[in-house]
Amino acid sequence: MAQSNSDDYDYLFKVVLIGDSGVGKSNLLSRFTRGEFSLDSKSTIGVEFATRSIQVDTKTIKAQIWDTAGQERYRAITSAYYRGAVGALLVYDIAKHPSYENVNRWLKELRDHADSNIVIMLVADNNLSFIETSALDGGNVEMAFQKILTEIYRIVSNKALESEKQTGANVTAGFNIEIKPTNPGETAKSGCC
Repeated sequence: MAQSNSDDYDYLFKVVLIGDSGVGKSNLLSRFTRGEFSLDSKSTIGVEFATRSIQVDTKTIKAQIWDTAGQERYRAITSAYYRGAVGALLVYDIAKHPSYENVNRWLKELRDHADSNIVIMLVADNNLSFIETSALDGGNVEMAFQKILTEIYRIVSNKALESEKQTGANVTAGFNIEIKPTNPGETAKSGCC
C-alpha cells in the first residue's frame, strides 16, 4: 500500500460513494485510504472525503473519494456532491436486504445528477461492474478501488488518443479531470465537456 506524495500525480479522479445509511461506505473509504476499520463507526454527517494515489500503467492516479450520509435529510447536497465525479461505488449491505432494494433508487439519483459518462461499480446487477467487499477484513477493498480507477483511466486515455488522432487536441472523455503537468514550468490542464 505504497503511497506517493500527495502533489505527485498525473490524473485526479473524483469518486463518490453512495448507498443507504449504515451499509459501510465510510468503512470502505477508511479501509482504502488509511487501512483502518472501525466496528463502532458513527453515521456520516454531511460530506467527507479522503485521497489516495495508485499506479495504473506508468501513471499516478490520485483518487479523491467522497463519502456522504445515506439519510434522506442530507439529500439537499446532491448536486454539489456529484459535480465533477467520474466514478461511483454504489454500496449495499448483503446482510440488509432493504439496502439492496434501494439500489435502483440510488442508481436513478446517480443518473439524474451525475455526468452521463460516469463509471459505476455496484458492490450486483443493472449492467454495472460488480464486486463483493469486506471493509472489516479488507477483502477486495483494494481491488474495488483499483478496478474503478483503472477503468476511468482507460476511458480517459482511449478518448484522449481518439481525439488527438481526429483533431490534434487533447481532451479527457467528457469529464472534468485535473491533469498534473509532468514537466516543470508547464501549467495544469483541466478537461471538460
